[in-house]
Amino acid sequence: MIELKNPFILAPIKLGYSDGNGYVNDRHIVFYTARSQYLGAVAIEPLYIDKGLRETPAQLGIDDDDKIKGLQKLVSSIHQSGAKVIAHLNHPGRMANIKIPGNYFASSTDKPCENGGATPTRMNREDMEKAVDLYAAAAARAQEADFDLIELQFGHGYLLAQFLSPLVNDRNDEYGGDIENRIRFPLEVLQAVKQSTTLPIIARISGDEMLPNGIKLPDMIHFSKILEKNGAAAIHVSVGSVCSTPPWFFQHMFVPKGKTWELAKEIKQKINIPVIFVGRIHTFEDIEKVKKDYSADYIAVGRSLVADRNFIGKYLGEVKGPVRPCLACIEGCVGGVRSGQGLQCLVNPELGKETDVFEMAERSKKYAVIGGGLAGMEAAITLKKRGHSVDLYEKDQLGGQFNFAPLTPHKKSMAKLIPYFVDELKQNGVKVILKEASNSDVNSQYDAVILATGSKPSVPSIPGLETFYWADILLEENIPENKKVLIIGGGLIGVDIATALIPKDNKIIIVKRTTDFGEDMEMIAKRLSLKMMHEKGVVFSDHTYIKKVEYKTVFAERNGENILFEDVDVIVISSGMKSYNPLEKTMRSDLPVYVVGDARQIGNAQDAIRDAYETAKNL
Repeated sequence: MIELKNPFILAPIKLGYSDGNGYVNDRHIVFYTARSQYLGAVAIEPLYIDKGLRETPAQLGIDDDDKIKGLQKLVSSIHQSGAKVIAHLNHPGRMANIKIPGNYFASSTDKPCENGGATPTRMNREDMEKAVDLYAAAAARAQEADFDLIELQFGHGYLLAQFLSPLVNDRNDEYGGDIENRIRFPLEVLQAVKQSTTLPIIARISGDEMLPNGIKLPDMIHFSKILEKNGAAAIHVSVGSVCSTPPWFFQHMFVPKGKTWELAKEIKQKINIPVIFVGRIHTFEDIEKVKKDYSADYIAVGRSLVADRNFIGKYLGEVKGPVRPCLACIEGCVGGVRSGQGLQCLVNPELGKETDVFEMAERSKKYAVIGGGLAGMEAAITLKKRGHSVDLYEKDQLGGQFNFAPLTPHKKSMAKLIPYFVDELKQNGVKVILKEASNSDVNSQYDAVILATGSKPSVPSIPGLETFYWADILLEENIPENKKVLIIGGGLIGVDIATALIPKDNKIIIVKRTTDFGEDMEMIAKRLSLKMMHEKGVVFSDHTYIKKVEYKTVFAERNGENILFEDVDVIVISSGMKSYNPLEKTMRSDLPVYVVGDARQIGNAQDAIRDAYETAKNL
C-alpha cells in the first residue's frame, strides 16, 4: 500500500555526486532536500548493490552496512518535508561500466550490448543466487536506513530486463524461451526482496524497449498482472533500453513525447494496483494531460525538477514565478554525470549549489547590461534579484544566437528557453532598451557595466568567397530548396544546419579539416544527426581545406590532393566563432566593466548562463 501526501514523485536521476566511495555527502542532502518540499515521494538515484556493479564511479551505494548511517541522514532530511523516500535498487548486469576497475559483468546471455560494452558471463545458478542475495541484503539495509518504499528496476535494459527481453535472453534452460520462463528469475528477485523487508515494492518496467524482437507491451501487461499477484504495490512504466535505445531511455528531445504515457495507460487498464506515469512531464499542461486524459495514479518527474527545483511547487501554486524549462537536451544532466563533474543543467546555474545562492547586495547600484542573449538576460535577472537597478540593452532581438537553436529538426523544445527569460525580465522589472548601446549612453549614468555582446562567426579567408550564410540560413526567408549546398565546418552548427536543410531536398556537402563531424555535440544528438545525414546521402569530406571559390566551383585540397566541388548553389560558413567585444576598450577608465559569456570566452549555452550567473551573483 502506497500512501503519499500528493501524487508527485521525483524520479531516480543519477547525480554522480559521490566521492567515489558510494557514501552520502552534503551534495546529496542539499539536492534532495531542496526538491522534496512539494513532493509526495523522492526516489534516490539508483543505488548499487555491489561495488563491482557500478554504472558510474560516483554512484551512491547500499552494498554494505557502513553506508546505512549516511543513508539514514539523507532519508531524515527528506522526511522533514513530509515526503516519503524510495530506495531504487538495480543490478546492471552486462551494463555495468566497463571503465570502472573491479566491475564484473553477468547476464542472461554471453552477448555484449549491441552498442558496445563488456562481454558478460552467462549466469549459472550460483551467479543467480548471488544476485538474489545482493538484492535481498540491499532491501534489508534500505529498511534499516528508514526508507519508506523499495523500487526494483525490471526495465531499461538492466539485468532483470536482460532476462525479460526475448531479444537478449537466448537461454535454453528454464529461464529462457517463452515469457513464463523469462519472468522466472525476476520473480525470484521480487520474492526474495519481499521476504527481506516489509516495505512496499514498486516495480519499474519498460513498457516497450522500442526494438524489433525486444520487450513489447503484451508481455509487459502479462508481467504486470503477475507482479500484482506477487505483491507489487505499484508499476512504474517507462520505455527503452540503455543498451540499444538510449534516446528513448533518456526521453531525449529527438524522440516524440507521450509514448510512455500511452504504454502506462494500457497497463493501468489491465491491473488493479497504482501505475506511475513518467516521461518528459515538463509543463503544467503535461501534468494536466496525464491526470485527465490518462488518469495517472502517480506522476514521476525527473529533469523538470533538475531545471527548476520548484516545478511542482509552482504547479501547486505554492511558489510564484515562471518555470525554468527543461529542454530535454540532456547536455548538462547526462553529460555532466558522464564527464565526471556530476549532474549539471544547461538552464539552471544554481544546480548543486542550492545552499550557495546569491545574497542581496549590500548597496544597490545601477548596472547596464549590454547584450540580450542568454548570458545578458541571466546577468540582468540575477543582478535585479539581488536588489540592483538594471537596464538591458539589445540592438536586435532578445535571445541572441539561441533564437536559431529551435529551427533545426528535433530541437523544437529549445524554443521554451527565451520566453522564460523574457518573462523573468518582465516580472523582475528589468528595463529592456532595444537599441545599440553607445559609450555616451553608458559612461554617464551607470555605476558598472556587464558586457554580454556574444560572438560572431569566424570566417576563414578564402579567395573569391563573397556571398555566404551562417546559421541565418535557417531563417524561413533564407532556407533554400532543391539546391546544392556546401557547408564549410562540421561541428555542432554545421551538422545542425545540414539536418535542417535535408528536408528541403537540398544536396548537402559538408567539409571539415579534421575527421570528427559533430565533435562538440551531445552524444545522442550527434549519433542521430549523423545517422540521418548518412541515410539522406550527405557527402562528408574530412581533412579538407577550401582554397578558393570561382563562381559555382569550389577548389579544395583533401589529404594532399586537389579536388573540386562543382555546381555549388549555396555556401554556408560554420567554422567556429570568435568573441565579439567592441566596447570594453572604449569605456571610461574608472567604470567597472565585467565581460561574460561568449564575449569573454567561447562556450556553449550552459557555459554562458553559468558564467553570467556566477559573475552577477558576486558583484
